[in-house]
Amino acid sequence: MIVTTADSVIGSENAESHDIEKNIFSSETRGDDRRVNNDPRQDQRPGKQQRQNNQPRRDKRDVHGWVILDKPVGMTSTHAVAVLKRLFQAKRAGHAGTLDPLASGGLPIALGEATKTVPFVMDGRKRYRFTVAWGEERDTDDTEGRATQTSELRPSADAIRALLPRFTGVIEQIPPQYSAIKVQGERAYDLARDGETVELKPRPVEIHELTLVEHEDNGLSVFEAECGKGTYVRALARDMGRILGCFGHICALRRTLVGPFREADMIPLEQLEALCNRAASGEGSLADALLPVETALDDIPALAVTRADAARLHRGQAVLLRGRDAPNSSGTVYVTVAGRLLALAEIGNGELIPKRVFNLTGLTASSGRNNERV
Repeated sequence: MIVTTADSVIGSENAESHDIEKNIFSSETRGDDRRVNNDPRQDQRPGKQQRQNNQPRRDKRDVHGWVILDKPVGMTSTHAVAVLKRLFQAKRAGHAGTLDPLASGGLPIALGEATKTVPFVMDGRKRYRFTVAWGEERDTDDTEGRATQTSELRPSADAIRALLPRFTGVIEQIPPQYSAIKVQGERAYDLARDGETVELKPRPVEIHELTLVEHEDNGLSVFEAECGKGTYVRALARDMGRILGCFGHICALRRTLVGPFREADMIPLEQLEALCNRAASGEGSLADALLPVETALDDIPALAVTRADAARLHRGQAVLLRGRDAPNSSGTVYVTVAGRLLALAEIGNGELIPKRVFNLTGLTASSGRNNERV
């Protein structure tokens, strides 16, 4: 065996508070595939499928890979997943980290077997470019809320730069009232919309980098931030404004990096729709929009195995690691056979133990997509 080495979180996203499985849609669950007729007898008639407005149901298919949508402002993350699921006629889809409707930029959407790798993307670093409007704090900490505190003061660029070290590194952050954190089983934003004041506890988050990019005389400042899981940029704007004594809220937000996915990987919705239309007429393939499933595993070592060992792993059986090519490391690896992704596995006690096995039968990324990212 040969070993080769192969990171809203900001806005309203909080990766820790979202159950990953609730971000994943299948033909049996909520979303654009919800059955119109709930009569179970309909399922017993072959070929008899119904849809609203008597439109024929499009057959779902196996599609595996990542689409990094350049989400437009005004669209929810859930709606974005539903749109892509429809465009690709995919059986299963989910996103790796919510973006507010206010925000634009990278929304990684996993299709098919890529949904098994969602946690690796959600745990990665994120980078954002955002604009803070000084002089007003709002209950949502962005432009969509109502003003709760105002000030005529405006901070200088020097005062802002002097403050940034206090918001770099591991810091304690109180999430926004309008966030997806659960409080006694209820989402904080639902309680806030009902008029309740929720006492959210501060939590440690890590800000790897926070930079003032532009400072304008009209009371706007542009920042770039790179941070870890669970960080709220809206809370950054709120807390900086309070310390500066002028208050502040987010008025623009764009995500430019999510784990291994960069801005160059993003595809606007209009481009995806155009590609879908060309594919329907035989002039292209939706595979051109997909990144391979294993792109999400860039930071995990890869382990190549023989076909015989691959057969055992595919059946869920452990494989003994022996011989001079056996890895001397331990931990999580992704396993390939003949250059194709097979499984996520753990190395320990001289064994390779499969944890997640992939079945990539169906539509997958074009062969050149990984080479384009180099």
